Amino acid sequence: MSRPGYELPLLLLGGFREAVDEAHRILADQGFPETRPRDGFAMQAIGDGSTAGEIATTLGVSKQAAAKTIARLVDLDYVAVGHDPEDGRRRLVAPTPRGRAMLQASATAFGTVRDAWARRIGAGRLDAMLDDLASLAASPIRLDTLAALTEDVDDQRKRASQQNDTR
Repeated sequence: MSRPGYELPLLLLGGFREAVDEAHRILADQGFPETRPRDGFAMQAIGDGSTAGEIATTLGVSKQAAAKTIARLVDLDYVAVGHDPEDGRRRLVAPTPRGRAMLQASATAFGTVRDAWARRIGAGRLDAMLDDLASLAASPIRLDTLAALTEDVDDQRKRASQQNDTR
């Protein structure tokens, strides 16, 4: 191995950034110019419906940060906040038709990025790389990675302790 180890996370991060930036350029062309990467992560955390606390835990952020993100998504008409049909005391955040359309457009955009990468390096090499990354990545994929990059170790331990206390 001739390349230094520190290149691994930097190249992975660079590839991530390139894919996300290109996908968002495509999303803008498809009628979603206001969408930001954090919106996509939040929408993935919301799934078919989640509470603000669940979203915060999944994203690795405070409840206040999750509330701010939810407010942005409501303003964009990507989600609506209502009562949980199974427990009227809980407030449930769920995707709207526009939010679902954005997620579909996002999936298509990332497919376009993947296809462009396959043309650049070859479909076989890309498939092999994706298979290798899938074998190395945590399962399920953790959506709190971006939050973790901005925290120090003490903050991470504190957040993990708080999450365990709420479960």
